[in-house]
Amino acid sequence: MPLLSTLDLVALAWFFGAWVIYSLTLSFTEQRRRGLNSEMHLYRDSWMLQMLGREMRMVDAQIVAALQNGTAFFASTSLIAIGGALTLLRSTQELLQVIAALPFGVQMTPVQWELKTMGLAIIFVYAFFKFAWSYRLYNYVAILVGATPPAKDKELPEAKAHAARVGGLCEVAGRHFNRGQRAFFFALGYLGWFISPWLLMTTTVIVAIVLWRRQFASDSRRSLVES
Repeated sequence: MPLLSTLDLVALAWFFGAWVIYSLTLSFTEQRRRGLNSEMHLYRDSWMLQMLGREMRMVDAQIVAALQNGTAFFASTSLIAIGGALTLLRSTQELLQVIAALPFGVQMTPVQWELKTMGLAIIFVYAFFKFAWSYRLYNYVAILVGATPPAKDKELPEAKAHAARVGGLCEVAGRHFNRGQRAFFFALGYLGWFISPWLLMTTTVIVAIVLWRRQFASDSRRSLVES
């Protein structure tokens, strides 16, 4: 008996293919039609220019701290999710009986269940690395905010170049944070594989549509564009 059926392999390729294609298409499309992330990048640049004109930059330090705290929360959540995924390996037989009793559940061997569980854990590991690196980058942003020239030099080319540098690093940190969150959303779609390969393909499409809508057709994006 093969480790995974042909339908399982097709569903798995569908899942990772949709994830990769969505990420690449999003990066390409944002260059032509600004999504929610791109709009926020503009506000990051505006924030850094405003920072140059402030003598006291406690507000900026508090904003960076808030970004760090949010990233740290998701990083710690990733570790908890990894532990939860690995805990599923301890109750394989009981869970297989529950899955088989579901209307759309399929019969699985313990090895197949463990393989799927390890795949889920790997997704959360990927998310942890993204959140951890984003947190580290926000630390660098905080250092650069502290190294910003005084307000009296805000018109100097060096000061403006520094503001662009800080804004660029903050954008990279936000990009890695977004990729970590994207992994969380696709992990929810991945859960469908524990029941059926057909359900995995269905939930993958649903997750991709929801993410795409939030970027280009959500109320939050319209509020930024219309204003």
